[in-house]
Amino acid sequence: MATFPYSRILVSGTDAFEFLQAQLSNDLRLLEEQAQILAAWCNPKGRVICIMRVSRSNAGFRLVVPAELAEAVLRRLTMFRFRSKVDLELEPATADDLGITGTTEDWALDSLRAGLPEVWQAQSEEFTPHMLNLDLLGAVSFDKGCYPGQEIVARTHYRGASKRRTHRFESAEAVSPGDKVSDGERDVGEVLNAVGTDLLAVIPSDRADDPLTVGGVALRHIPLDYL
Repeated sequence: MATFPYSRILVSGTDAFEFLQAQLSNDLRLLEEQAQILAAWCNPKGRVICIMRVSRSNAGFRLVVPAELAEAVLRRLTMFRFRSKVDLELEPATADDLGITGTTEDWALDSLRAGLPEVWQAQSEEFTPHMLNLDLLGAVSFDKGCYPGQEIVARTHYRGASKRRTHRFESAEAVSPGDKVSDGERDVGEVLNAVGTDLLAVIPSDRADDPLTVGGVALRHIPLDYL
């Protein structure tokens, strides 16, 4: 049986809310009405370190992150704790944490087809929230206050300066995350996530309907409902 690819970081303590509110792109106050929210944790340059699924736990908050990034994220969060009264604990996640009722593979494919991106270790700190459509997915709050990279993310938003977005494609053959997307003359983007012949790729939005390939494999653009 394959290892479940997600872990969870439990954040507790009297300063847990203030600590996470100052680190994540989304507003934790949304959890008063929602069971779970999507949020990005960015570096000071506004690049996404990881995407988190955030919910409340009995003692504070639960952050579900890719397992391959979990230990590095935990160490880095701990560095920002300073004198805050916050405890951080890492443990394996479960299917229930992600609302998975079938197989993990089916859930991943459904998420991809819905245009929900994931950032794995190889692409951590490569893309901005806008490139990953996180602003369109309700994972970025523009009025909650500061967090790492907030000025850059806000500037991009208000200037409408994001020309690169995540788009969905089908490929003639299976491709892999990190593979380059080409227009036949040069590389114009990169595969973000792939499940079989379904994929998400970060490319200039005005090139989405152009003839594009990955390693010579033809792509077919499938517009996302929210984009």
